[in-house]
Amino acid sequence: MAKPFLDDDFLLQSAPARQLYHEFARPMPIIDYHCHLPPDQIAADTRFDNLTQVWLYGDHYKWRAMRTNGVPERYCTGSSAAGAASDWEKFRMWAETVPYTLRNPLYHWTHLELQRYFGITELLNADSARRIYDACTEKLQSPEYSVRGLLKRMNVAVVCTTDDPADSLEHHRAIGQNPFGVQVRPTFRPDKAMAVDDPAPYNQYLARLEQASGIIIQEYDDLLAALQTRHDYFAELGCVLSDHGLEQLYAADCDEATSRALFRKIRGGQALTPTEIVVLKSALLISLAEMDW
Repeated sequence: MAKPFLDDDFLLQSAPARQLYHEFARPMPIIDYHCHLPPDQIAADTRFDNLTQVWLYGDHYKWRAMRTNGVPERYCTGSSAAGAASDWEKFRMWAETVPYTLRNPLYHWTHLELQRYFGITELLNADSARRIYDACTEKLQSPEYSVRGLLKRMNVAVVCTTDDPADSLEHHRAIGQNPFGVQVRPTFRPDKAMAVDDPAPYNQYLARLEQASGIIIQEYDDLLAALQTRHDYFAELGCVLSDHGLEQLYAADCDEATSRALFRKIRGGQALTPTEIVVLKSALLISLAEMDW
């Protein structure tokens, strides 16, 4: 008799593997160093109306799979001339896409979440979509399926969210004032501070950073001071990690005079050359690493 999909020994192909997982790994708490859980939902202990809100709002991995499967954008992000589809219609399109994700981690993640959170072992597809949607939506109405309830249900000990230096962290402060047994820490993600590829959005971002830091950013040294101020503020609220989304590891030589000159150029609205972009990003990455150190 064939084993059911995702049984307790899924991917555990030897006795040592089964022992290590069941006796040691499985009972350990989750310490999540990187996630995109919205801190405002944790602070508010949000209750979701349906499974689409949990699964498809903001999940670019699922959106990418749906687009690859030919699903129109109105069923993914909802942004199109035709307008957004309903939550049920979006879920139905995802359910129709799931069978085509076989051999992709999305297939396993989808069914693992249905099993672990909702006790559902039926495979998700077009035929089962309505049953699964209704069953999960019904459970989501109960208090133990709130955001905080779900985190505790999965034995989460620490969650590190992804936060921009210009973020207020007001929701982290609110969580600290109303703890619930799970540590929720901000993570310093300064990608936008390094996004010197285009002067217009970069200067718009610096205006946000000025407001958050209270420092007028005219020179390169002002930028570093503003980032250091926010770095210190993040640390005050429990941040112990930085998180960088790098296209490459920037390591071009750049002295202080060059960094300042390139920053003045982009601050003045002038586009940098591809070489200059790499040079300035290298200087910024080194400065940010020194802050962390």
